[in-house]
Amino acid sequence: MLVHLQSALGIVAIIALAWVLSENRRAFPWRTVIVGLGLQVGIALLLLKVPVARDVLFSLNGVVDALAAATKAGTSFVFGYTGGGPTPFAVANPAAMSSFAFQILPLVIVISALAALLWYWRILPLIVGGFAWALQKTMGIGGAVGLGSAATIFLGMIEAPLLIRPYLAKLTRAELFMLFSVGLATVAGTVFVLYATILEPAVPGALGHILVASVMSLPAAILIARIMIPGISETDAIAAPGFEYRSSMDAIARGTEDGLKLWLSIVAMLLVIVALVALADIILGHFPEFAGSPVTVERIFGWIFAPIVWLYGVPWDQAPTAGALMGDKTVLNEFVAYLKLSGLPQGALDPRARLIMLYAMCGFANLGSVGIMIAGVSGLVPERRHEIVPLAMRALLSGTMASGLTGAMIGLLPVT
Repeated sequence: MLVHLQSALGIVAIIALAWVLSENRRAFPWRTVIVGLGLQVGIALLLLKVPVARDVLFSLNGVVDALAAATKAGTSFVFGYTGGGPTPFAVANPAAMSSFAFQILPLVIVISALAALLWYWRILPLIVGGFAWALQKTMGIGGAVGLGSAATIFLGMIEAPLLIRPYLAKLTRAELFMLFSVGLATVAGTVFVLYATILEPAVPGALGHILVASVMSLPAAILIARIMIPGISETDAIAAPGFEYRSSMDAIARGTEDGLKLWLSIVAMLLVIVALVALADIILGHFPEFAGSPVTVERIFGWIFAPIVWLYGVPWDQAPTAGALMGDKTVLNEFVAYLKLSGLPQGALDPRARLIMLYAMCGFANLGSVGIMIAGVSGLVPERRHEIVPLAMRALLSGTMASGLTGAMIGLLPVT
């Protein structure tokens, strides 16, 4: 009971912080807050507690296995034994043969091509349209930002604005901030399966949880954004006709090209980030030990973020470990944080704390993503760059708070 009250305190604290940071504290959107929290509760209980819905959701992990097997067939053919194919020699340590770049990461290329194909076949537009309609009816937002927000959890924070490109110049400042907040509080469908593959050994049913986390963070981001920058949201829109493919093969080709760019950026990002953290640890190694252990980047993150993750519902004795993960997610990215979560030793976090952190870290809110957002959206509407830059930087905070609200909600509800 106490741990659930701890998460409830976290929910109140996050909403209170959003109100403190609001541009107009008198215009507190009570209806949006109540409906947003209600939607979070409803989504979580429906998908995680109703047996039929839960079984359907967690059966999606079979999709992960199928896509992983299909990707392995492709990587084995292209990369040979480095891609998971049979080795032409005896291997003394099979674990050392696992290549992250050539066996696991190619999933994003396959998923990107598949997503483009599903878009061309009008399957994804139907799902996105349903989400957009639900957001308009429940949270009272305009069609343009509703469509862009709904598309974000399937396409990504840069691709989704393309759907409403003709309307970006017309969005109010509050709507633009809402779109940015949603983009940084959720993760794109192109990485769902990748993250699930990484997390499955640590969190059973990982794909279902990641999907639920991203959907729950959608109303959370709208809620936080409307508190921080209140305003009318009424800009209407339909999908921009320019976001189309000419044929199934065109969709596959363009989806593959987009996936290749994503794969390459992840490989390069991991290489640089791991190297920079190692360099920082080498420098910190020259400082005296603290509390009997060397000072490292991970320990510093743990100290800074421990109180924050405690508010989500993580026990205090596990908060430094969870705080280090949250620091990695915010300063580096969620991909690095999920890798570290999956590699934690047994007992470092209990199952409830692991689940809370999976939900709290399920978002693109990090410095690198903010830079990508500023560059991408500024290219679409260069005349609004003077608004985009400060709003995107502020959305880093709102996106983090929205994902944290989702993590705290999971800690509060009887789903762990």
